[in-house]
Amino acid sequence: MASIESAFERASHPVDLVESLATTHDWAFERSAEDEITLSVAGSWCDYHVSLNWRDDLEALHMACAFELKASKPRMNEIYLLIASINEQLWLGHFDIWRQEGMLLFRQSLMLNGAEPTGAQCEALLHAALSTCERYYQAFQYVIWAGKSANDALATTMFETEGQA
Repeated sequence: MASIESAFERASHPVDLVESLATTHDWAFERSAEDEITLSVAGSWCDYHVSLNWRDDLEALHMACAFELKASKPRMNEIYLLIASINEQLWLGHFDIWRQEGMLLFRQSLMLNGAEPTGAQCEALLHAALSTCERYYQAFQYVIWAGKSANDALATTMFETEGQA
């Protein structure tokens, strides 16, 4: 397949839009380069560290959302089983692990392919990642800290209650 070089000039840079969202939501951020930004977002269970990189060659905004859980070697096989079980349920993005550090993260990209990015698209990307991390955080915690199996952890955290007590 031949590579296609884009001569498309964007009216707005996707990372500029993310920076604007971070300012609006009062999230701490660091803009390390024109094509990179790192956010710190408080969740219900932990603070999420979100790194977004614009890839001109792919015309994609790549996002990695890491959270404050590290998998130890003895629990690694159960974590892999849990990641596989969760990922087969997801329509967007996926969980991953950096083996050397044992760091868990959620990854997703926004492909633009010549389209103009919007603030709504960037906000949807971030919202999907953060809500997915919030939804599955406890399952990872149960496997890492409570020694539960992947199946038990997933079953326990997917239990949804209705109404109020």
